[in-house]
Amino acid sequence: MSEILSNLAQDCHRILSEAPGPDGRKKIADLLQNLLSDPANVETLVPLTTGERDLLYQDAELGFCILAHNYDSPKTSPPHDHGPSWAIYAQARGETEMRDYNKIEDASAKKVGKVQVSRTYRLTPGVAHVYNEGDLHSPTREGPTSLVRIEGTDMSKVKRFRYELA
Repeated sequence: MSEILSNLAQDCHRILSEAPGPDGRKKIADLLQNLLSDPANVETLVPLTTGERDLLYQDAELGFCILAHNYDSPKTSPPHDHGPSWAIYAQARGETEMRDYNKIEDASAKKVGKVQVSRTYRLTPGVAHVYNEGDLHSPTREGPTSLVRIEGTDMSKVKRFRYELA
């Protein structure tokens, strides 16, 4: 593990231990914005050889994960939340158009939920954004992009419901 990743993991652990809610997540987003303002840190955390979802670190005590993502072509994800968890997206390279949504109808295992766009904005290099529990959003990448994402838990193991535009 690189020193940059080790320091990030330690800082996240300390911050989340002291402030496990939205205030702590905001502090981590600020930390990521500062960290990703240095191209050397970007190259260390998200080299161009990174896949679409590389788990860099998972905290044994608190469960949060640090991931690196590299997309070499356009990609759009459907509206989603992070189930019972949260996530922080920190843009490293390229741009991501994000949409936030208001929930119109709840989703369940048997029913797709309905949403309506509430806001559209861009994540540019060095910008980090917190998505708390229940926040519905979707990213669109029109070209190559890279990001660091911190999740409250390993989302690859969490079942989530589907949403679509109303």
